[in-house]
Amino acid sequence: MVASIVPVLDKAVAGERLTPDECLQLMESNDLTALGRAADAVARRLHPEPYRTYNIDRNINYTNVCSAVCDFCAFYRKPKSPEGYVLEREDLLNKIQETIDLGGDQILLQGGMNPDLKIEWYEDLLRAIKQRFPQVNIHGFSPPEIYALGKVAKLPIATVLERLKAAGLGSLPGGGAEILVDRVRREITRGKVLSDDWLNVCRIWHKMGGRGSATMMFGHVETLPERVEHLERLRQLQDETGGFTAFICWTFQPDNTEMSHIARSGAHEYLKVQAIARLYLDNIPNIQSSWVTQGLKIGQLALCYGANDMGSLMIEENVVASAGTVHYLTLNEIREAIRELGYIPRQRDVFYRLIDQAPAAPLPALA
Repeated sequence: MVASIVPVLDKAVAGERLTPDECLQLMESNDLTALGRAADAVARRLHPEPYRTYNIDRNINYTNVCSAVCDFCAFYRKPKSPEGYVLEREDLLNKIQETIDLGGDQILLQGGMNPDLKIEWYEDLLRAIKQRFPQVNIHGFSPPEIYALGKVAKLPIATVLERLKAAGLGSLPGGGAEILVDRVRREITRGKVLSDDWLNVCRIWHKMGGRGSATMMFGHVETLPERVEHLERLRQLQDETGGFTAFICWTFQPDNTEMSHIARSGAHEYLKVQAIARLYLDNIPNIQSSWVTQGLKIGQLALCYGANDMGSLMIEENVVASAGTVHYLTLNEIREAIRELGYIPRQRDVFYRLIDQAPAAPLPALA
């Protein structure tokens, strides 16, 4: 007989911290309605304001060359591949100008772990961006990129981060986490940072006063206890540093990858895991919807399953698109998706500060 999850949900809604065993109990449940109701209650307690947020940025993949081999990635190319590229500086700067012209205040700068790019190249790039666009936040270089750069430069992670910060790095994206369990990481990738070092990059950045996001890609080779372990490790680090601004999860997108034989997880599993994340990650303030992988309607529904943020307009996205998942939304579609749920859409920056002008009165829900 399956134990009722109601006592666990009631505990989370009341603001009490769940244990890993209770989190596993939720993972083993398929009561999506109860999970969603509880996650929404927690989100409303943490975010009682009448609005839900979004931001405008662009994911600029400055290179697709990567020394790691990730079976789940359809985007990367091996070093020396004729399909490898490094964006020309002026092309990259033009992409930033287009983002600003559309109302953006940030770029998400990520690429592969390109062994030919030295730390001086990164510093020069950051300085060039900040010189031309001093108002733009550079949300750049995931923990695996930082860790690999330290290996190439033969420098401690703290030194790498200090130099990048001095050159203009503003915040750290949480990409490359996948599942923070070494068994899983060793099975799906080679030559990439393991769990402790991924977390340590974030730890060092946070202790320097930096902020960043945390992520989770699930629905491949991990077990339910390993999903719990991933969430627990993020929660522990957040207890220690308080540096994560938001959590974003998404389902593995298998098309065009070496793991294309794995069945794609559906909307039920996505909403379930996001709801559980909201209930378990009591110290991470924001949960972001992943419409980029789920599409408009499920991305909107995620705002009823624990998310308080619709995510980014995402002017450009290449990694998920390479895996055969292509969803594009206009700014109006994002705003209307929020408004249809009875919330006021508000634009925010990467630190979740509102950067638009407040509307004179609450906007009515669309009929």
